[in-house]
Amino acid sequence: MATDQVDALVIFGATGDLAKLETFPALVGLVDRGVLDVPVIGVAKNGWGVDQFRDYAVASLKLNHMDPDTTAAQKMVSLLNYVDGDLGDDNTYHAMSDMVGEGKQILFYLEVPPLLFGRIAQGIATAGRAKGNRIMVEKPFGTDLDSSRKLNATMHQYFPEEAIFRVDDWLAFEPVENVLFGRFANAVVEPLLNRTYVESIQITMAEAFDVSDRGAFYDRTGAIRDVVQNHMLQVLATVMADPPEGEGLSNWRDAKARLVSSLTSLTAEHTVRGQYEGYHDVAGVDPRSTVETYVAIRLTSDSWRWAGVPIVIRAGKCMTVTATEVTVRFRHPPRDIFGLAPLPHNNELRFRVWPETAVTLTLAGKKPGPGWEPQMEELTFAQRPGSDQRPYDRLIGAALDGTRWLFAQQDTVEAAWKIVEPVLGDVVPVHPYAKGSWGPEEADRLLPDRDLWHDPAG
Repeated sequence: MATDQVDALVIFGATGDLAKLETFPALVGLVDRGVLDVPVIGVAKNGWGVDQFRDYAVASLKLNHMDPDTTAAQKMVSLLNYVDGDLGDDNTYHAMSDMVGEGKQILFYLEVPPLLFGRIAQGIATAGRAKGNRIMVEKPFGTDLDSSRKLNATMHQYFPEEAIFRVDDWLAFEPVENVLFGRFANAVVEPLLNRTYVESIQITMAEAFDVSDRGAFYDRTGAIRDVVQNHMLQVLATVMADPPEGEGLSNWRDAKARLVSSLTSLTAEHTVRGQYEGYHDVAGVDPRSTVETYVAIRLTSDSWRWAGVPIVIRAGKCMTVTATEVTVRFRHPPRDIFGLAPLPHNNELRFRVWPETAVTLTLAGKKPGPGWEPQMEELTFAQRPGSDQRPYDRLIGAALDGTRWLFAQQDTVEAAWKIVEPVLGDVVPVHPYAKGSWGPEEADRLLPDRDLWHDPAG
């Protein structure tokens, strides 16, 4: 796809960690695929000139084990320009506008904390560059429902909703797109995804590592804000939302918004928080902190399609393995005609979301020999990581092209905050758990009868 409708990409905060770890490598991919061939203007305050900015980009590629001497990398670096200035000074935005020149269609990418969104949007407008252009912003979209609404109201003073591209990088993961494709490109899957056939749905997002050098950030955030309100509910919506109406995926975000809006708000009874042992020793963490590094929740959907189906989600750090998997557990057959009681394990459909792409269907077969002894078999499609397109390559490319379905929508973001808001803070006690475990045992009480947590390491 060509991006001739975009004349420039302007990146605010272009010398930060996100640019170093994700943006510059993604830009190389976009150049290599012929998607990016316009000026890329970085805006930050470092006392740098364009040569230092380009050196920073080259260092980023080396850090990410990419060859800066390839044709695509050299072309990307040649597209870079730089404005050094204070984001609180209108002169910075006028300098940016002068550098854009005659360009009429601009994508502004805000790789900065949300508290700067309003000031940057205002500066863009002051320079006469807001109307008709697009703005791409990083999460978090607020810290609760009220702050999210205020943030949206601030952004809408300068940009309409259709011009705002809210980034949730999980939406651009290859395995998450594989969930979407697996559902709607196969006639045999979608008819089974409803309350008639599905007994329960589980999501496990396990991380074997700790908060590392992000202690100060994490202690203000916690697992609910960091991954449940956004990533996990977006993945859940990808599994459960009705098929999009019309042609293509243009209405997919509306389908997900309806699903998220149908989910019940959390209660203390259906929430378990945990904190791994040793968390208080992390630099930047309050020694008395009660912030959760683990959370497990149970909720349901009030929709006709999913009414009564229990949904359980757990996410945590310092767990047994790093893996994210969605498990759709189907009901048992209505009659036990082979006299198998107790019945074998349920049929399951599993989507592996991280670190590799996989779809697995578990079926019961007959074990060879006399009698009727079941043997569970797995049919798996798996793809090893390595050839996947980088998430930010996909996201920036979509925003350049004006493709919106990969981005979070305002109503979905606010509906997600409504779900988690009742249990934010210390409404629910926090339980200690050992590093390398599956979190506090209290989470087991959230499971439906006869159910167990699925082990993605297995």
